[in-house]
Amino acid sequence: ELGKAVIKAAELESDFKFLYPLDIPIKEKIETIAKEVYGADGVDYSELAESRIREYTRLGYDDLPICMAKTHLSISHDPNLKGAPTGFRVPIRDISASVGAGFVYPLLGTMSTMPGLPTRPAYYDIDIDFATGRVLGLS
Repeated sequence: ELGKAVIKAAELESDFKFLYPLDIPIKEKIETIAKEVYGADGVDYSELAESRIREYTRLGYDDLPICMAKTHLSISHDPNLKGAPTGFRVPIRDISASVGAGFVYPLLGTMSTMPGLPTRPAYYDIDIDFATGRVLGLS
């Protein structure tokens, strides 16, 4: 029943609009989100973030939407800022692009991403010695 409801909802007309035009520069998109959604006074970019913005713009990725990577513990970048904080600036430490998925994602504050998985997963090297009941390959 849930699946049928999802299919029905997906077939409905939608009036979705981004918060910003996709053709504005990356920094303007980030600043729009920071100010309009998070209530920030502004945005500060590390040199690495500035460099990545220039590179992504050169490569033509500046028309992609933005997906901010930030803590889930606050509407800001800082997990200690509770409620609807004001008077803060959002620090952009780094920026990455998921070109295949179609978005650019700034890393706010100390936010980190999950490491990539290896080509050969480690579970291939884990086994059980049935004679002793010992798990092998976890050291």
